[in-house]
Amino acid sequence: MSRPVIGIIGNSHLINDSYLVQAAGDMNMQAVRDVCDGLPLIVPADPGMVSVTDLMAACDGFIFPGGRPNVHPEEYDELETAAHGDFDRNRDRLALPLIRACVDAGLPILGICRGFQEMNVAFGGSLYPEIRDLPGRDNHRMPPDGTIGEKFAMRHTITFTDGGVFHRLMGKKEVMTNSLHGQGIKVAGNRVVIDGTAPDSTPEAIHIADATGFALGVQWHPEYQAGLDMVSRPLFEAFGQAATAYAAGRRTPLRKSA
Repeated sequence: MSRPVIGIIGNSHLINDSYLVQAAGDMNMQAVRDVCDGLPLIVPADPGMVSVTDLMAACDGFIFPGGRPNVHPEEYDELETAAHGDFDRNRDRLALPLIRACVDAGLPILGICRGFQEMNVAFGGSLYPEIRDLPGRDNHRMPPDGTIGEKFAMRHTITFTDGGVFHRLMGKKEVMTNSLHGQGIKVAGNRVVIDGTAPDSTPEAIHIADATGFALGVQWHPEYQAGLDMVSRPLFEAFGQAATAYAAGRRTPLRKSA
């Protein structure tokens, strides 16, 4: 059987401040190749280049990865402020409808960091522009200095809902993860189930209620050393299995435990 094609939503990037490209991180592509046993495909995050319909016909699953630009607050009916940071409106216009269409069709999706936030906004949720400014919350941002390994080091625990989707997937109720984000869920969207939180109550793991296919999102970055990390590997393995099943014309619904 051929490997499932996994679309990785790209990020717009300027090389040498002059040449515009669409790029995806090697870590995500390596996770798709090595853990999902899939074929990684970079998707231009621009609805002027690709359509939702064509993408869904070409791919068996999608990863919505992290990126420096944030979802524009207009997408959840709030005004833009300096705290919201940079934006990529083309990615907003592609990713949000693609997420909804995939969930409707049972096509597997995995949201990571910004992708986690996109999943929430796609279903009517909202975001805080800066978690660390909220009373009682921690600084979840990437450490400003250090090696890649230090930036992606384990930072805090995640506690999953007892008996929930992530608890069953991981085989444990509490895990350690990295933390490299500034924004986070303010109000959960319709059908967005918060299934795991950081010690300061920040939502870190979600799934879409009653989705007929794999539809999970995480606020951390599981793509770092995905083949070695005991939290990352089962997540990507399950996503890869769902994409393989979709490619074979099947669906893999996430069922609640009895």
